[in-house]
Amino acid sequence: MLENTELINSISHIATLAGQEIMAVYTNAAGITVTNKEDHSPLTEADTRANALICTQLQKLTPDIPILSEETTLPPFAQRQQWQEYWLIDPLDGTKEFIDRNGEFTVNIALIRDGAPVLGVVHAPATGISWLGVIGLGAWKRGESGTLEHINARTFEGELIQSTIRIVASRRHGSTALESMLEQLGKRFAAVEMLNVGSSLKFCMLAEGKADFYPRLAPTSEWDTAAAQAVLEAAGGKVMKTDFSTLGYNSKDDILNPHFLAVGDARIDWRRVLEAEQA
Repeated sequence: MLENTELINSISHIATLAGQEIMAVYTNAAGITVTNKEDHSPLTEADTRANALICTQLQKLTPDIPILSEETTLPPFAQRQQWQEYWLIDPLDGTKEFIDRNGEFTVNIALIRDGAPVLGVVHAPATGISWLGVIGLGAWKRGESGTLEHINARTFEGELIQSTIRIVASRRHGSTALESMLEQLGKRFAAVEMLNVGSSLKFCMLAEGKADFYPRLAPTSEWDTAAAQAVLEAAGGKVMKTDFSTLGYNSKDDILNPHFLAVGDARIDWRRVLEAEQA
């Protein structure tokens, strides 16, 4: 399949429809009923409703492309490794944020080809904002008005030691390793600004130049990151494992990601910036 503006708009529309399903549960005066999956992660009616809608719409749009979702059974790797391309979705990324009603949750839909995300949509139902990315075509932000705005990740001008680096991190996942990395960045930049944000919104802030660095030194799964990685990399950024190789997909039995670093300015030698942490 060739990626194009028609396809990305279709996927954006599907994500918006899924967002409407989510918001119907979110605004229900009866409250949000929560159950636990086998891995003890929370599940709500919003997760299942959004998943059903996305899977149905994708099957109509691209009947020959497999779908892998957080809310469906994970096929054996022997089957998945035969897939040259597939849809990878998280119907509701940030379920805990959804339950807490802080608005920081998203719908994530990505097209993976040969182990790399080539197209992605991240939609924030609480605000009506979407971020779209197609590798080789670019990245966009769509507001509630429906107007598309081209976006780019921020690049640093001049010496890093004279610049402020804006870092986004998870509300829920701090660590000693993260504190050490932040300390090292404080030595390389004039100032470090921190923002705590939930779900894939962290990647989107990098993609539109509102932040520069997102270190994730805690567990995630492939459906958590794929759509947002496509958006960020289409905007000029990069998502790397901590050995500085590109974060890839569908290469092993499980779908857990290694720790990673998402950056807005892919031109920088981040290994050198963080060399004290990598020694």
